[in-house]
Amino acid sequence: MIPVPGFEGRRIAVFGLGRSGITAARALKAGGALPVLWDDSVSSRMQAEAEGFTVEDLTVADWSGFAALVLSPGAPLTHPQPHWTVGKAAEAGVPVIGDIELFARAIAALPEAERPKVVAITGTNGKSTTTALIGWVLKQAGMTVHVGGNIGIGVLALPAPTPGAVYVIEVSSYQLDLTTSFAPDVAILTNISPDHLDRHGGMAGYVAAKTRLFQAMGPQAVALVSLDDDRSRGIATTLPTAGRHVRTVSTAAAAEIRVDGGILSIAGEPVTSLTGARSLPGRHNAQNAAFAWGAARALDVPRDKAAKGLLSFPGLAHRMEPVGTLGSVRFINDSKATNTDAARQALLSYPSVFWIAGGRAKTGGIDDLADLFPRVARAYLIGEAAPDFARTLSGVRHQVCGDMATAVAQAAADAAEVAETDGPQVVLLSPAAASFDQYPDFEARGEAFRAAVLALGATPAASA
Repeated sequence: MIPVPGFEGRRIAVFGLGRSGITAARALKAGGALPVLWDDSVSSRMQAEAEGFTVEDLTVADWSGFAALVLSPGAPLTHPQPHWTVGKAAEAGVPVIGDIELFARAIAALPEAERPKVVAITGTNGKSTTTALIGWVLKQAGMTVHVGGNIGIGVLALPAPTPGAVYVIEVSSYQLDLTTSFAPDVAILTNISPDHLDRHGGMAGYVAAKTRLFQAMGPQAVALVSLDDDRSRGIATTLPTAGRHVRTVSTAAAAEIRVDGGILSIAGEPVTSLTGARSLPGRHNAQNAAFAWGAARALDVPRDKAAKGLLSFPGLAHRMEPVGTLGSVRFINDSKATNTDAARQALLSYPSVFWIAGGRAKTGGIDDLADLFPRVARAYLIGEAAPDFARTLSGVRHQVCGDMATAVAQAAADAAEVAETDGPQVVLLSPAAASFDQYPDFEARGEAFRAAVLALGATPAASA
């Protein structure tokens, strides 16, 4: 745990007792603060009380006595409308912050010689793989590394800072909206495409939230920004004028760090081939590798060690993850593809797929994937989006399966039949939709896919 100083003896309102909220409360208490907790869930409140926290109904509390409101990133700050706690905080002049801001303040409170390095990654897609990949590369180089944030462990639940350590933190747009002083040593923007627009009041608000990653960067910090989409390219252009040190990354355009044809080059000089990196297929993973290389070099990891780390990366669960084989059929778990941009990268990685898609659709459904439909041998649709996706796929062979087990069984049978004459085939779960209609999160959806695949008698990927 990372104790948060600066609020000793002061009451701090904490709303939302999920992973980040309860962890923030523990970190505040460890730093000497007096957290006052509340959640709409009775069971969450009871668990907090059992842990010894003060639980108080914030709807009737005296807000003038609070030094800050720590808001769960799941509660809206501004849109569609501010959460009721935000309104009460505003009336009382109480600042609204989140767990990433508490982490930033804990790091800033340390003497400069004792501060660890911080690498922060955001973006619409690719941030989890990039985060995991950077953590892996740095660990292989012998560094003390703690990986968390929006991926895996909540940031304040990570081990306490030690000199020479590196925190590799994935941050979401929701978390960035609740920061003011977060100043990573390496700040990475993988890409920007429309997502979470309801929570940010449109595209401009979403881009502004992502750009907050760079707002407090120091003069020695490095920003790594993609040139492969218009909005990121615009940010890469404007940051230098604001005095930021920017290194550009691309798989399609001239950039300081570029991957072209599987060759990673720096300022036009080839440094390593990624063709041997089995867990990094496709152009999107080439971009992730370029970011990892840039972060490693910014932290003075030698070139040979950075290259070795990239090539040995085992991959990230639920993101283009091989889960098994059954005869000549491979099964790929890309459950983390909760929007069409992520699903596009997966579909581009294979010439032909038996595609399992669906869930709770994002705005626009799968309309903008139409150019990739020729790669879909057949589609198997699950969840709430199945009827709408079926209409969009009117020119593609498809069937509405409803649930995961049915979709996997049918896709496996069809792929095996084609494999008899056309060679090895791929069954790809890349939903292009959220999971919340049938599963609590994309991880649970991915595990359901894995279980269904293994239930057919497939050989697990680890031993395949």
